Amino acid sequence: MPPTNSSLFRRKTIAAILANPPADAEGHGGSGGGLARHLTVRDLTGLGIAAIIGAGIFSTIGQASLNGGPAVSLLFVFTAIACAFSALCYAQFAATIPVSGSAYTYAYTSFGELAAWIIGWALIMEYAVGNIVVAISWSDYFTGLLDSVGLHMPRWLIMGTQSAHAGYEAVMALMQTGQPLAAATPAQLEAYTAWAQAPELFGGWRLVVDLPAFLITVAITALVYVGIKESKNASNLLVVLKLIIVGVVIVVGAFYVKPANWSPFAPHGIGGVLKGVSAVFFAYIGFDAISTTAEECKNPQRDLPKAMMYALIICTVLYVIITLVLTGMVSYKELGVGDPLSFVFAKVGLPKLSALVAVSAVFAMASVLLVFQLGQPRIWLTMSRDGLLPPVFAKVHPKFHTPSFSTIVTGIFVGVPALFLNMDLVVDLTSIGTLFAFALVCGGILIIDPYGKSDARFTVPYISGRWLVPLLLVGAGYLLWHYDHDMLTRLIEDVDGTTARRTQAGYYGVFRHQIPYLVFILASLALMVVTFRKKLSLLPVLGLLTNMYLMTQLGINNWTMFLIWLLIGLGIYFTYGHKHSKLNKAVVG
Repeated sequence: MPPTNSSLFRRKTIAAILANPPADAEGHGGSGGGLARHLTVRDLTGLGIAAIIGAGIFSTIGQASLNGGPAVSLLFVFTAIACAFSALCYAQFAATIPVSGSAYTYAYTSFGELAAWIIGWALIMEYAVGNIVVAISWSDYFTGLLDSVGLHMPRWLIMGTQSAHAGYEAVMALMQTGQPLAAATPAQLEAYTAWAQAPELFGGWRLVVDLPAFLITVAITALVYVGIKESKNASNLLVVLKLIIVGVVIVVGAFYVKPANWSPFAPHGIGGVLKGVSAVFFAYIGFDAISTTAEECKNPQRDLPKAMMYALIICTVLYVIITLVLTGMVSYKELGVGDPLSFVFAKVGLPKLSALVAVSAVFAMASVLLVFQLGQPRIWLTMSRDGLLPPVFAKVHPKFHTPSFSTIVTGIFVGVPALFLNMDLVVDLTSIGTLFAFALVCGGILIIDPYGKSDARFTVPYISGRWLVPLLLVGAGYLLWHYDHDMLTRLIEDVDGTTARRTQAGYYGVFRHQIPYLVFILASLALMVVTFRKKLSLLPVLGLLTNMYLMTQLGINNWTMFLIWLLIGLGIYFTYGHKHSKLNKAVVG
């Protein structure tokens, strides 16, 4: 039998990381060109708020409110609680292992190398792929602002190739059936016009690109490349500006609230509220990104845990209040728009405030881009230090003290796809990758410290889950049966074939949509048994359960794309990372 250290589950020990941290080997913080420590708890909290308050609150919150009504405010609370469980686990890991790898490093010490690689690969979906969404959304708001002041860019320079071509094809299909242009939707007409007016390249293709999305990515990447001090100063300024705007929105909006709009509170029941899970969770993505800056914190073991919780609490309070204000100002039925905050103020006759909200959205999304462009290179840097990526990814600029090559690659990885892709393609993928990372971080605490006995400066409070976890699962099952009986009935009918027979659809075509939920049920029962037998810590178990549940709400198609993404990553690991891993070389040597 091969030695454990050469297997797919070989682990880095916490003692080894702390005894020989990257600070030693890389000349960190000294004259050798390592990362520089500038961040305080205030800066970290600002970075957390900068990452969280962005595209979610300025765009996706509208569709969530349309589906769930005013009750979506409770979904924000539920999602915040789920994130809080994960944040506590992140905080303990950050206090225990203060290095830049975030969930990747945490998984390396708890689950082993293969899981660490999978997490590192999944985090690309949260940071780099997620930033593609933010860059495109930023472009939409920015070009809308330009239009409002009479500055009009050519349509073919502000729209992705994928969106323009799809709209052009849709309009052409309508025209071939004899229908007039007026039959097309405004979005299709805009895409058709952009494609038709664009310079022709070859083979019928046109030069249609989202230039603002690319340029903002280049600008943010340049700022991140220049230094962490400059980045944190820019982030702090952007956070102050958007918090002022959010405060104005709440105060002014409160005077236009009509309590009658809050009735019915949950017009489509629990099922309608849960349709907003992806959008609401997307609004919280980012609080974990500050853990990637551990090697640039003045006191990471003390400040990172505080900053994560501060950022999460502040943003949750703001989200709940804003959701109630939005749904109180206008009917939830009108909120299915891309810019809900601007829309509601225009609706109540305040066009100037509507424009101010649009300006704040530009700042808010720029700050999200900034934090995620900071996070991704530092994960690649840590993976490279471990030998799982080529050494060039660990290169630190001698003057700017930033991971230079990784920062440039991240800029290319975000900027180029933003020129061409459709935003809808990657929103759910970003959420599922993040939830997967959160779940493994919670599971990691159950491995390294299941009983809260760590001597780290911050630990997840230990509460025995032996009796509470079964009680909570039974209670959750009762609530679902009582308040969302239709969903459970549909689950049973999909599994036993009733739906397939009634709709004359293939059994697998119906059943596959229930696979994530069935896996969650089985995993929950297994975790309940293990918790009962081992008396595991309650909070990490609840974090694991809530993250798994949120993942079931994202749909089988997103799971399929996520699995394809993971297979690509595993291909890279087995062709390069496994062989070049420093743990592997230690055994071979």
